[in-house]
Amino acid sequence: MEVINGDITKLDVDIIVNAANNTLLGGGGVDGAIHRASGPKLLEECKTLHGCETGESKMTNAYNLPCNKIIHTVGPIYHYENDAASLLKSCYKTSYLLAEQYRKENKLDNITIAYPCISTGVYGYPKDEACMIAVNTIKELDNNHINVIFVCFDEESYTLYKKELEK
Repeated sequence: MEVINGDITKLDVDIIVNAANNTLLGGGGVDGAIHRASGPKLLEECKTLHGCETGESKMTNAYNLPCNKIIHTVGPIYHYENDAASLLKSCYKTSYLLAEQYRKENKLDNITIAYPCISTGVYGYPKDEACMIAVNTIKELDNNHINVIFVCFDEESYTLYKKELEK
């Protein structure tokens, strides 16, 4: 596991994770950036998926992005969901398991997946708590076949992830 400060849409990795909303039709923050960078074909494919439940994940092609696939996961709205922590953990777990399925189906020894800071933007999840959930969930799932990059857009998140990964 590693952390970088940057733009997830620029990464040449196997899979990037999109912090999506329930419609999967684009929005603000990282979701909007991914949809804009990927191009209109992403929206067309997402329309065929009929949305996604909070805590769940779905995969699409990446179109104009340098990665191969996008896994869209819907994080919890912190002050709205009853069990926000387990839903956030489920985002990381379901997306990781989809990545593992992709790796096996494509007979790849290793892949790299890049995660944004899920639910910490407009969904209001406290960054320190979200960071602990993200890192601990990935540690529980780690199978040495998936390289994980946490991509932080701001310095505060980057510092939190860096400290959590050093533990």
